[in-house]
Amino acid sequence: MPFSVPRSLRRLPREKEFYFFTSIGNYSGQHASSLEEFVTKIRQVNVKSLEFHFHRGDFERWVAEVLEDEELANAIKSLHNFSPLGDALRDQLYVVVWKRYEKLRGQNL
Repeated sequence: MPFSVPRSLRRLPREKEFYFFTSIGNYSGQHASSLEEFVTKIRQVNVKSLEFHFHRGDFERWVAEVLEDEELANAIKSLHNFSPLGDALRDQLYVVVWKRYEKLRGQNL
């Protein structure tokens, strides 16, 4: 059986990347082409961008539909129960995504 890297760890083509906006039509100039980049960008992008996408459900939708990672999508969705804002959102989102990334990476070493 050939070894395959989970879709969520692969580099995505441009049309599948996550593009960070601060509001509708206001692109932040930041994008992520992999789960690894997404983890990094959570720490870098303007918190207004995180709030915009989080409250619209964009993160869990991208993770489920593009990365095909329902486990991570559900973990992100569960953060809505706490209604985090600002740096609390950044920190909680980072921890959830980083833990999943590390788990997937560890399974594929």
